[in-house]
Amino acid sequence: MALALEESGVPTFCTPISWAEVYAGVRPGEEEPTRAFFEARGELSLDGRIGRQAGAYLARYAASHGVEIADALIAAAATMSGLRLWTLNRKHYPMEDLRFFES
Repeated sequence: MALALEESGVPTFCTPISWAEVYAGVRPGEEEPTRAFFEARGELSLDGRIGRQAGAYLARYAASHGVEIADALIAAAATMSGLRLWTLNRKHYPMEDLRFFES
């Protein structure tokens, strides 16, 4: 699926949350390719508008679907920016207004 995303030519973006989640598990020797992967994408900054939307997602989906703050912020960043989300964990994103990248 990542290869389909790369080959699609669709501009891709990451949030600082994605950087943090991935870097938390980077193994020795993976730092440089990981950094290059992220730096090849645009970066979405988080702002109050995204924070408010993430809060609305948490209020609606935290108890019923176990949505956590990181996933709520990523979903809100994608939705508020009009972008599609690429993820292997769709179960973390039950938001009806969130669009996904389809390979």
